[in-house]
Amino acid sequence: MTIDPQKKKKMLSYRWAIFAVMALAYFFVYFHRTTGGAISDNLQDYFGVGTASIALLASAYLYAYTLMQIPSGILTDKMGPRRAATIFVFLIALGSLISAYSATCNDFTLMIIGKFIIGIGAAVVYIPIMKILAVWYRKDEFASMSGILLLVGNVGGIAAATPMVLMMDNLGIQNTYIVLAIVTAAIALLCWFIVRNHPSEKNLPSMEEIVSEETGKPISESTSAKMGTIIALKTTFGSGRKFWPLAIWFFFMYGTIMLWQASQSGSFYKNIYDFSNGTAALMVTMVGVGMVFGCPLAGRLSDKILHSRKKVILIGTSAYTVIWAIIWLTAGKDYMNSTTIQTIINFLFGFFGGFFVVAYAQIKELYPIAMAGTSTAALNLFPFAGGAILITIAGLIVTNKTLAQYQTVWLMALIMMIIALICAFLSVEKESTKKPEEKTEDN
Repeated sequence: MTIDPQKKKKMLSYRWAIFAVMALAYFFVYFHRTTGGAISDNLQDYFGVGTASIALLASAYLYAYTLMQIPSGILTDKMGPRRAATIFVFLIALGSLISAYSATCNDFTLMIIGKFIIGIGAAVVYIPIMKILAVWYRKDEFASMSGILLLVGNVGGIAAATPMVLMMDNLGIQNTYIVLAIVTAAIALLCWFIVRNHPSEKNLPSMEEIVSEETGKPISESTSAKMGTIIALKTTFGSGRKFWPLAIWFFFMYGTIMLWQASQSGSFYKNIYDFSNGTAALMVTMVGVGMVFGCPLAGRLSDKILHSRKKVILIGTSAYTVIWAIIWLTAGKDYMNSTTIQTIINFLFGFFGGFFVVAYAQIKELYPIAMAGTSTAALNLFPFAGGAILITIAGLIVTNKTLAQYQTVWLMALIMMIIALICAFLSVEKESTKKPEEKTEDN
């Protein structure tokens, strides 16, 4: 098969424009997801609500995100990433406007509704991106690109900490959310005008055609193939060890990340170590900074060095579990009341926690590309269910913000991570078929 070199070059270049737009959308997905940990006290003081209400607000996003996972996969496979992303990014903008209005009329219920709508919109961003990566990028680029995507997302998580607090302090809650609504609506327009579902829509060669030319191997699977929704769901949920150990692992792994980053860490530092608002926000920020480094490194290790998804997941999960043990064992100790020590802990928490990104490559490779949206969304159901449920439970436990209450939550997280580590060992992955001498070209 001979491909026009100019069309190949254009395809390999244009995909970066698509990725840039979708990554920008994901920046705000992660931004909205992690705002709770840093601004919880701001909202609590403004609306005059308790910790349980703030926990409900944080989990509202995650419950909506969880409920939309299977629909997001189906919508992505049926509508295509371009239309799905455009519509639901606009929905994030709508939720932001509702959040702004809630501040105007001092109605915390409206704030929860706005957060829930933001969660619905955000849920149909990540899966379209995964579909884009599956169609526009090579298989041995998928984990690396997922890592870069999570890097961008975690920059959004960083912006949701200290910068978000500064925005609220200077602009107020209402104006902050109005600005977010305007920016998000602009990104939705970019999705419509730039994103394309498949290279053929730009009269460009497909990735499988390019790979076939580069390797001399026949095309084994088409990126434009379709599969029925019911068949895709049955294939995913009925695949035993291919799916369930990884799903349970993800429930606990990401659930505990959200428990810390998006819910309890900021409050813990202010109430137990008497950190200022700015210092507590900095600790939350360091989790995102750790992920900025950990996510792309994990993808690189998986694609180019270890050529294994499972090994990378085991490394990250093991180290992350040890960090939870440290958090539990040392909580409230005088010698831990140090911003330097806590900065290191939070950085390592995010760094090794970010290794979860490789799971998406692991699950994608176990199923046909025609059901990439559905299979990825099915897996994605579990981390956000974990986050929503664990944040809610923690909100019920940490009522008086005592050390004993925090320690109970940290012990719960540690036990869950031990279970997750066992599940990671039980998970399966597709054997790598990449040969060392294979080389690819890119632009």
